[in-house]
Amino acid sequence: MFRSRAKTEKAPTDQVPDLSQPNRDPQAPKGRPTPKRSEAQTQRRRAVSQPLDRKEAMKRQREARRTDLAKQRAALANGDERYLPVRDKGPVRKFARDFVDSRFCVSEFFLPMAVVILIMSTIPVAALKSASLLVWLGVIVMMVIDSIGLGIRLKKQLNERFPDEPKRGAVAYALMRTLQLRRLRLPKPQVKRGERP
Repeated sequence: MFRSRAKTEKAPTDQVPDLSQPNRDPQAPKGRPTPKRSEAQTQRRRAVSQPLDRKEAMKRQREARRTDLAKQRAALANGDERYLPVRDKGPVRKFARDFVDSRFCVSEFFLPMAVVILIMSTIPVAALKSASLLVWLGVIVMMVIDSIGLGIRLKKQLNERFPDEPKRGAVAYALMRTLQLRRLRLPKPQVKRGERP
């Protein structure tokens, strides 16, 4: 730090050995001129870090993104925690998924029921139309009651099992999972129905 500039300028510079050549006799001539330092440094940098042009850089970036997405897809299929998206990572989210997947939920059958009710309401029979409205009201009430019960039980289990972990958004995450059919859920269910998570 406090050395004089003259000493540092006189110090011999370290030369990087050329690794591209096979082991040769140190007394034998090199067979080519020594490149300038700036040329050697730019060649080294270009070979190690940066691609030659912008198109090549974009191509590498696309390939990296594609491999990351493929890893995420595989993780969603088999539940590998390392490559899951951020919203699905962590022991709290895993427990919430398993808690939902281990039981029947009314919300799970919402979409099929909605299709049946829609078909019933399009038939030009007054009795079927009024019945479809009653069924629709019944489905919504059952979904609300089931979701409130599931949310209370899940919150209690999370507080018992993970007292020190942040649990923000875990109940909403689980309730959104109940709206999907079991076989369409991602990450795929890891527990069977009736199993304890």
